[in-house]
Amino acid sequence: MEWMASLKHARISPRKVRLVADLVREMPVGKALPLLAFTPKKAAGIVRQVVLSALDNASKSAGVDEDRLYISKIAVDEGPTAKRWRPRAMGRATPIRKRTSHILVALKEQ
Repeated sequence: MEWMASLKHARISPRKVRLVADLVREMPVGKALPLLAFTPKKAAGIVRQVVLSALDNASKSAGVDEDRLYISKIAVDEGPTAKRWRPRAMGRATPIRKRTSHILVALKEQ
């Protein structure tokens, strides 16, 4: 059985989240949560919340041993980008792209 949790439109660029997601991919949940708690990146807190949500989804099922759960899949996709403009010299403007991420975490039992 596989339990999933997702977060859509997280206001952080997918490139930054993928750095943290690669740290915990295929890792047991018991090791991943303390690692995410002490990783000094903004994305670590966001990924930790999604992993906790997937763990909560799994714990609601009957007969699940939480010590045997591991992160089977963690995917970070690009969400919609908000486009803004910044005024520059001589009447020009340059674009600002505010990127968002979609994060998906799946847990399985070993």
